[in-house]
Parts: sequence; C-alpha cells; structure tokens
Amino acid sequence: MYPDLSYVFHDLFGTATDNWASIFKVYGIFLVLAVLGAARIFYVELRRKSREDIFQPLREQIKEGGPATRNDYISSALWGFLLGFKIPYIAMHFEEFQADAAAILFSLKGVWWAGIAGAIISVASKYWSTRRSVAVMKTVDLYPHDRIGEITVIAAVAGVIGAKVFSILEDPKPFFADPAGTLFSGAGLTIYGGLIFGFLAVWYYLRSKKIPVLPAMDAVAPALIISYGIGRLGCHFSGDGDWGIAAGPQPAWWFLPDWLWSMDYPRNIINSGVLMDDCVGQYCRRLAEPVFPTSIYETVMALAIGGILWALRKRLRVPATLFFVYLVFNGLERFWIEKIRVNEQYEAVGLTQAELIATALFFIGLAGVVVLNWKKKS
Repeated sequence: MYPDLSYVFHDLFGTATDNWASIFKVYGIFLVLAVLGAARIFYVELRRKSREDIFQPLREQIKEGGPATRNDYISSALWGFLLGFKIPYIAMHFEEFQADAAAILFSLKGVWWAGIAGAIISVASKYWSTRRSVAVMKTVDLYPHDRIGEITVIAAVAGVIGAKVFSILEDPKPFFADPAGTLFSGAGLTIYGGLIFGFLAVWYYLRSKKIPVLPAMDAVAPALIISYGIGRLGCHFSGDGDWGIAAGPQPAWWFLPDWLWSMDYPRNIINSGVLMDDCVGQYCRRLAEPVFPTSIYETVMALAIGGILWALRKRLRVPATLFFVYLVFNGLERFWIEKIRVNEQYEAVGLTQAELIATALFFIGLAGVVVLNWKKKS
C-alpha cells in the first residue's frame, strides 16, 4: 500500500520513504481525481442537455476590469495573511507538517508577523495592479455548464463537511474526547455524508440560479457513481481501513487473482496489524489476517453501474428518472457490500449507518421511478 507519494517513489525509484513527498497523501490525490472526474462528466452532460435545448441560458451582466473593490481587498488580505502565516511555520516545522498536514493547516499555529506582512503586501499589490484599470460591463448568456467551476467548489466544500459530520455521528467517541483534533484531522470521512451534503448544497445553488433541477440530477448521476469508484481506489491503495472482514481460506472454485480474494494491506496508512519484517519507514504494519478487498469490489461495481447509467442517459426521457435509477443501484451496491465490510453497527437495529442510508436510498429511488412513470402514463 502507499500512504503517500514517498512510498510510491520508494517502490519505483528506490528513494527514501517519509521524505518531502510524504505531504502528498495517496488518498487525497484520488479524492481530487474523483472530484475532477465528476466535474468533467457533469460538464459533458450539462453541455449535451443545453445543446438539446433542455437548459436555457440565463442572461447576466458581468464586470471586467476596474479598480479593486472593498471585497477584493478583503479577499487579498485574507489570502496574503494565510500564506504568510502558514508557509514560514511549515518551513520551520516540516516534520510536524509531514506527520499531519491537515492538523497544521487548520490550526492556529503560524507566524503572526509574517501573516500581517503577507496581508499588507497582498493588498498593496492588488491596489497597484488595478488602480488604473477601467471597468467594462458586459452582458453574457450563461448556461449551466458554464458554471461548472462554481458547482465543483460548492460540492467539494459541502461534501467534505458532510463526510466529517456523518463520520462523527457514526462514531462520536473520538469527537467528544478531542473535538478540535477530530474536526481538523484529515482522517474520518464518510462517503454518504459527502454525497448528501454535496447534493443539498448544489441543489440550493441551482435553484438560486434558476437552473432546472430535475434534468441536472440526471446529468450528475453517472458522475456521482464513477467518482465514487475512483474514491474507493484511494481507500484501497492507501489502506485507510475501509476493507472487509476476514476472508478465510480461498475456495477451490476461485479463478481470479489471489489478491482479489484477500489482502493483508501491508503499509496501511492507519498502521493496523502486525509489524512487517525488514521494513523501512513509518508505515510498517500489515493485517494479521487477510481480509476481503471490498474497496476494489466497490470500484468494479461503481464503474459497471456508471456504464449502465451512461447507456441509459439518452433513453430515459422523463426528467430525474436516471437519478432515481442511480439511487436504486447505489443502495443495492452499498447495502450488500456492508455484509462483508468492517463497520460499526447501531445496536438498536443491528445495521450500520451505511446500511440504513442505503436502504433509504433504494426505496426513495424505487418510489421515484414508479411515480415518474405513473405520471408519464397519466
């Protein structure tokens, strides 16, 4: 497994582990790839629907150029302060930053005088670069796919918040023991929380821009499931604990590669298991008992579902039908994978948080498909 890029480079080029490259976490890289992949697929589908006149442009006036506004100065001051505050501290405490980058970035640790100097320099630069600029007002027609940058940022920020909130709800003990550490740690993210919060935030944004929500839901369905599969690859390659139960002996009928039946996740990022022999680096543990690599299974299923949705996207004409079909597939996939996956159960119902949400999504999706088809016939 590869907790960070230093371990990737170690295997490829024989360089030392836990060097400067360790600040680039493998899970984080796949998370970025998942967001970018979803944004690209969503953009392609929004543009296609615009070409089919499903979406109409919204005419807006935008300003180009002109002297900096008060908000520009505030934004410049904030960014200048943050960069000046954090960069010198990171340079002076690089080992601490390597150990837990998120904890440093979201803490109050920094160099205050450098932050103030950074803010002053940033504001002065903004003033001198815009003081002679002349403002020009333009009227433009903006389609939904022209707003993909804003949509991506909103979905990503809300998704991270939701993933953290649902992780705390699933296991609140660490939060009560160390609230700040739990909130600002890069670990502990629940995918369903990210999807739900991200969906709600984007839904609100679309409504505010008068963009029809139902066709947009169809456009995002393939993007969501494919990005989910990409994210699961990050879980697998980093060994973040998102694996299955003990696999047991491989049956005689198994014809696929051995690693698809079970893995012991050497060098997993949570350092779980027993020590490895002749291992160099901070991450030197593997699981004592091999487990099902459920993240790989989910990636395969997610990509297969994505392919089905992509094939259906032009055939299902009733708006939102494709999205509800996605909910049905998503609920089925996640409910059944939970049967061989390690997770905390709610004792009152004997189900995990993911099983409860998956069940709800399945029935919501099924009801949506039935209702939409009933309305079409009536």
